[in-house]
Amino acid sequence: MKKAIMAVIVMLSVAGLYAAEPTQAQLQKEAKISMKRARTIALKEVPGGKISSAELEREKGKLIYSFDIKTAASGITEVNVDAMNGKVVDVHKESAAKEAAEKKQEQKEH
Repeated sequence: MKKAIMAVIVMLSVAGLYAAEPTQAQLQKEAKISMKRARTIALKEVPGGKISSAELEREKGKLIYSFDIKTAASGITEVNVDAMNGKVVDVHKESAAKEAAEKKQEQKEH
């Protein structure tokens, strides 16, 4: 049975019908603004901050750049920038504990 299921998945993959998670390169082709431009926009939201991580992702159907920005204060400020128009769509602070839990959850999903 497992072999039959794997065979179907392989056939669908070859046919392009099995949607794998898009790569960063594939998402970048869709984006209208560059990562560099999005970084500049995000850093304006958190003066004096340094980006600790950045990724391009699809969240709730919207293509966004997500930046975790560290400052002298504890915790992290996450800034999301729309990859199509460069507008800031979300800014929120996360505690170190919440950030660690989020990273752990992402590792489980991948």
